[in-house]
Amino acid sequence: MLLLDKIERGLDFLLRAWEMARPGPYQLQAAIAAEHSAALTAGATDWPRIVALYNELLALAPTPIVELNRAAAMGMAEGPERALAVLDELDRSGRLSDYQYLHSARAEFLRRLGRREEAAAAYRRALVLATNTVERRFLEGRLGEVGG
Repeated sequence: MLLLDKIERGLDFLLRAWEMARPGPYQLQAAIAAEHSAALTAGATDWPRIVALYNELLALAPTPIVELNRAAAMGMAEGPERALAVLDELDRSGRLSDYQYLHSARAEFLRRLGRREEAAAAYRRALVLATNTVERRFLEGRLGEVGG
């Protein structure tokens, strides 16, 4: 089965589940994935819709990872300042202090705001926690871009 056929089949299942009018965490996660797969580029993604879906998911599954993902979507929909407010609160809470993706997300939004020194510090923290070689190279490149 071709990938596009699998995506179409998955979307059909999602629509049937959505018609039950009682979306649970898995349906919401599938709906978020469907929104991502529907867009050809990050810029074409319906970020406000993804934020709305994450809001619903957060009500059902209030975890720091869901908060982090919601913040990333908020940054794309509403701008980096909005994302940083949530990410900084997560960082202060200590709930994700050893989670690479919190620090790399913070670094990315700090970079977009031109806050190079803060971005460099966040990229360095993400690098300490990164175990994947490809991700490490990406983070090292970004660190170089901000002069870290």
